Amino acid sequence: MTQAELRLCSLLLQEHFGEIVEKVGNSLLRTGPRPLRLLVGDTGLLPDQVKKALCVLLQHRLARYEPRPRGPVEYAALGARILRLLRYPRYIYTAKSLYGDPGELLVEELLLHGRLAMSRAVGRVAERLSDAGEDGKTMDYSEVSNAFVRLADTHFIQRCPMAPEPPPQGEGPPPAAPSLAIAHRDMYVVPRLSLGGKGKRRHSCDEEEEGEHKAKRQKQEGGIPEDDGIYWQVNQERFHQHFRDQALVSAVSSRMDQTSSEVVRTMLRMSEVTTASGASHTQPLSSNEIFRSLPAGYNIGKQVLDQYLALLADDPLEFVGKSGDSGGGTYTVKVTWGHLELPRAHSLIPLIPLIPHRFGSRCARIFRLLLRKKHLEQKQVEDFAMIPAKEAKDMLYRMLSENLVSLQEIPKTPDHAPSRTFYLYTVNVVAAARMLLHRCYKSVANLMERRQHETRENKRLLEKSQRVEAILASMQATGAEPSQLREVEEMITGPERLQLESLKSSVSKIDASENQVDETIFVLESFIESTMKRP
Repeated sequence: MTQAELRLCSLLLQEHFGEIVEKVGNSLLRTGPRPLRLLVGDTGLLPDQVKKALCVLLQHRLARYEPRPRGPVEYAALGARILRLLRYPRYIYTAKSLYGDPGELLVEELLLHGRLAMSRAVGRVAERLSDAGEDGKTMDYSEVSNAFVRLADTHFIQRCPMAPEPPPQGEGPPPAAPSLAIAHRDMYVVPRLSLGGKGKRRHSCDEEEEGEHKAKRQKQEGGIPEDDGIYWQVNQERFHQHFRDQALVSAVSSRMDQTSSEVVRTMLRMSEVTTASGASHTQPLSSNEIFRSLPAGYNIGKQVLDQYLALLADDPLEFVGKSGDSGGGTYTVKVTWGHLELPRAHSLIPLIPLIPHRFGSRCARIFRLLLRKKHLEQKQVEDFAMIPAKEAKDMLYRMLSENLVSLQEIPKTPDHAPSRTFYLYTVNVVAAARMLLHRCYKSVANLMERRQHETRENKRLLEKSQRVEAILASMQATGAEPSQLREVEEMITGPERLQLESLKSSVSKIDASENQVDETIFVLESFIESTMKRP
């Protein structure tokens, strides 16, 4: 991993799990797989602290263990999954937009705990929705259970791998670490549970703690849940597939029209569950199947649909492919971006907007020219871009130093003499995308450090505001008079309120910027991954 990625992973671990987990995770990322003994010596922590930190990382699938035939078990951090902590708000928002409040809170609970049993997740979400309900309205367990089943049916959540049954006594000692596994057909099978009733409203933290102690006592006394041992986790690859589909639909809409994008959206929706996460294209679909699955609002005939499919198949971007002519042929959507040629790749990869901000409009003109012409000498760049020789040379060297363009030597003779060599400038889109991805990691780390600085500088004011809000909430619960509430509110002065509003506005802008940069990171990672898979 690069230094920018290590720095961002360290900040994410510290923000989500604290300093101890951050220290253990950072040690694993820098040194690679290590046994527990070396990890304790490297971090300087107590063995119990390291064990608990490893439990947290394993619970959230941010680390893995590797049993060795001879020697202790080794632990390794998963840097790519740690970086996905930045994408958790986007997962939650997507679940809310697709399945409403129950879906949002179910995904949030699974992300918060790493993995949960269905009964516990449904119970926690029902209680949270009942607490937030107005006029004492409570949430039925059945409604939350339906949202859970819909998330599993569309593969947004999946079962966790399970440990095999221990061998009978006398057949040798058990392995040092179990190998977790689950059959693919069982990953999305929801157990049949008798979850009846409604969520109860919690009135205080004491009641919440009392409920948790009661649940533990029931388990100790033999009241085992029906789904004991069956845990669920968020399927991040399925969310990424949804994000990728949205990007493809948006690209088709901007290039053609809304109806074309709706045709592509329908094709993606029909094969969203049957298409594997690493597949290069969706399952083949006939025009009749697509026509029957179009939304009711699109009143287009079969002949018009065939015309749209023909236009999509003939488009140079090749988002839709056609195979065979019998029965009108079958159509697939190409869901990877590695097949795009260099002049077309920039329609998805956000490289062009970077150039004017960093190097100026003339550099952007040269960059677009190289994308279109592929290979040009410096004199050709000057002529085509209509830029003076001195300025063109300076701009090309500046972009060359930033790895936005590359220089290719083509010698006329075997001795590679400079006077008998062609020097051609070209754009390596993959290398430029890697450079931009590295800058995105640095940008997110800077944003996180800036937010931490703002919070640290206003720590006392934030603590005071939280205390006042807690006092107001308790007084409102006991039915205090409005004059008493106003008196408590006046504990925060006018200048302090202005400072709080300014702080909230700054933190909100930083959070929005992090989400926007993460969208760019996702597009760049998807493009780089698809080019690596290209044969």
